[in-house]
Amino acid sequence: MRRAELDYILNTMLDSQSNVSDLNLTVGKPPQVEASGQLTPVAFAGMVQMDQLTPFQTEVLALNLVNSDRRLSEILISQGSCDLSYALPEKARFRVNIFSQRGSYSIVLRRLSTVIPTIADLKVPEALSQIAQEKNGLVLVTGSTGSGKSTTLAAVLRLFNETKSVHIITLEDPVEFSHPHQKATFNQREMGTDFDTFANGLRAALRQAPKVILVGEMRDRETVEIGLSAAETGHLVLSTLHTIDAGQTINRIVGMFEQEEEKQIRTRLADTIRWVVSQRLLPKVGGGRVAAIEIMKINLRVKESILNGESEGKTFYEILEAGEAYGMQTFDKAILKFYREGLITEETAMAYASRKPIVGRGIDMIKGSKGEKTTDIEGLTLDKDYDKRIKTQ
Repeated sequence: MRRAELDYILNTMLDSQSNVSDLNLTVGKPPQVEASGQLTPVAFAGMVQMDQLTPFQTEVLALNLVNSDRRLSEILISQGSCDLSYALPEKARFRVNIFSQRGSYSIVLRRLSTVIPTIADLKVPEALSQIAQEKNGLVLVTGSTGSGKSTTLAAVLRLFNETKSVHIITLEDPVEFSHPHQKATFNQREMGTDFDTFANGLRAALRQAPKVILVGEMRDRETVEIGLSAAETGHLVLSTLHTIDAGQTINRIVGMFEQEEEKQIRTRLADTIRWVVSQRLLPKVGGGRVAAIEIMKINLRVKESILNGESEGKTFYEILEAGEAYGMQTFDKAILKFYREGLITEETAMAYASRKPIVGRGIDMIKGSKGEKTTDIEGLTLDKDYDKRIKTQ
């Protein structure tokens, strides 16, 4: 297969929908695109017939994406999957993951935006712009795969770029957003090409005089430990974790260490964490998605809960609820705001809620303020003869 044929396939898939986020190539299915969270098959006419992809076809596509790169080939064979980047000239860039499954290869290409968004563009809480005021410490953006973590961090780095004359190093797998030099000076390093592991890249970054370090993902204990050391020595470290909320984020990091180290790691986290921002993408009424954001900003109550663990009346959820004046918010507050604005349905609000009873009561209050029914129970009447029947029994 020539590169022109591969580009034709990817271009056709991109053009099949208006808001494509992912391309999916799996044996036994036609090529599919993900748009607004839904997979849709793509029909090919003429020279390409791929109504049902064969193992041979996906392997050929995978080999063309790897493009004879020895390192990637060895990783794919030994580990069963590999990450790389691919570009369609003047059209799109992709973060590509090739992985084996049941003896064949599957490919998922995540479309990367060529435009670096602003905080305002993302329609996320304005409080996130305060991250650019931090001088040191650890900022974590968490959520499931595809929840927009990298995009949020790109918007924060853009704000640094526009306002601070600092040296910023990014360690990514692969590089997703290409930041131009403005006030800040950027050095963007890609795993595999410029460094071998996040831990080694981060260790080297400490000798490269940065003020801000972006680590693509805190994947293991060693990376977390070096990241904490960097934050403790005056650097601002931005990174991501695959956790669903602030409480799980703290527990995940603590869980990477031995039990006898728990007190020490909790102390280090309490001293270094500045923000934990968690994201969920919700299906929007009429198509598309909206980002629900949970925001935890360090204060004395947060520090105490990190140091001693959550307890009754001192859970992270309760702290976030009470911290609205400091720019904090829970997922449930963001979800109820979207429901009030008509952006999501009641079913979506309940499905993505952290605490369903709280969201349920909030929805009833919103309905009541609009004069809508809050229950389906109808036809109840007062039984006037009830007392008489009781007395005669």
